Amino acid sequence: MRFIQSCIVSLLTVLASVQALTYRGADFSSLVNLENSGITYKDSGVTAKFETILKNHGANLARIRIWTSTSNSQYSLNYGLALAKRAVAAGMTLLIDLHYSDTWADPGHQGIPSGWPTTLSGLNTQIYTYTNSLVKAFAAQGTSIQYIQIGNEINDGILWPVGRISVNGYSPLSQLLHSAANGVRDASSTTKIMIHLANGWDASSVASFYNQIFIAGEFATGDFDILGFSFYPFYGTGATYGALQSSLQAMVTKFGKDVMVVETDWPAVCSGVALSDTAIPVSAEGQSTWVAGIRTILQTLSGGHGIGIVYWEPGWVGNAGLGSSCADALLVDGSGNTRPSIGMFSSSM
Repeated sequence: MRFIQSCIVSLLTVLASVQALTYRGADFSSLVNLENSGITYKDSGVTAKFETILKNHGANLARIRIWTSTSNSQYSLNYGLALAKRAVAAGMTLLIDLHYSDTWADPGHQGIPSGWPTTLSGLNTQIYTYTNSLVKAFAAQGTSIQYIQIGNEINDGILWPVGRISVNGYSPLSQLLHSAANGVRDASSTTKIMIHLANGWDASSVASFYNQIFIAGEFATGDFDILGFSFYPFYGTGATYGALQSSLQAMVTKFGKDVMVVETDWPAVCSGVALSDTAIPVSAEGQSTWVAGIRTILQTLSGGHGIGIVYWEPGWVGNAGLGSSCADALLVDGSGNTRPSIGMFSSSM
């Protein structure tokens, strides 16, 4: 097994010069909050805005999360609008990540926002109105959204308990996604809609979701454009390149839609954690190698449907583990100085 993994790493090294993906992205949603706490960033010893550093190293896609909170410290719409202006000014395309929650939304948390209805009928109206007005707000300030996620890691649905699959089955979620998609379509003819699932490597779970989410008169294949997935090495040893390739190719074969890996990280410092690829070093070099491997998988997908990667929160100083049990998965050190892996946006994606 170690020999096979070593061969894979060697192959990735050989392929490092292949053509880059269309989108080489970073989710730096926490940036303004970090700046407000006094964090600054340096690249080769020169202080610069973090979005500028990312762009200078090849990043061309900014992923920005939006919560339903009205507090700027909690990723409000106004916070997202301001950060979007900076990202676009730096020359980046926008991927807006709607959590439909006052706080984190993920496979274990999808709470209905405070003040929102708690019935399916009311939520269908609310999610349409909210999504529609949000897309219009971005366009009104000159930062039109190219890609939008209608939910974040929605493996068990959104707006719990109403839209929770494990409680109420697929129909409520199917209706809610259809309403959200209509909100986008009615606000913009150019914004592409993404469905985002965690554990993109888990072919069985991914297939199960997509085999059941489409219901006549509710969510349809025409309601979305992009398949988005998270792929982390921290949360299960099954998260291998081979498993990811098999899962993504199955979805491309089934739907013929483009694919992005919109969340990934690799540790620069880590001990005592079983990572899913033991052949890749825990280091800045390993961070670039891990991402290069994802790029290679996306490039092997039929029809050229693999189009982008997003590194999640590369500059979140003070939260360096990024939700994992590893000590540090950032592309900067604790003082905000870039690591060599900051070059992954041009050399590894």
